[in-house]
Amino acid sequence: MSKTLDSILSGVVSRGCGTAVLLAVACTVNTAYAGSEELTKLMLSNNCTACHMIDKRKYGPQFVEVAEKYAGDSGAASRLAAKIKAGGTGVWGEDVMPPQPHVSDADAKAIAELILALKPAK
Repeated sequence: MSKTLDSILSGVVSRGCGTAVLLAVACTVNTAYAGSEELTKLMLSNNCTACHMIDKRKYGPQFVEVAEKYAGDSGAASRLAAKIKAGGTGVWGEDVMPPQPHVSDADAKAIAELILALKPAK
């Protein structure tokens, strides 16, 4: 386990959160994709995991689907970062992406870039 993930897990434990939270964190981490560790850290700190997972459908699209949909689109990162902040609908059927104004511009950009860079680890 990485230092980043260790620090996230120890922070959760030190704040007295229950086993369910630890289990949810452990299930969210997916090292089968290159870059997923940094993405997971940002997903946890910005509450993306309430609706998204890297390679499983929850409420919103799985991030590997997003990466596939926008592969080769040079403007996708800035549009996705804006979508994270402002929210939207209609891209994934009836799913609604609520606005996430608490996510910093830097985190929104990093999340978008990391999603688009997801590739199976070798």
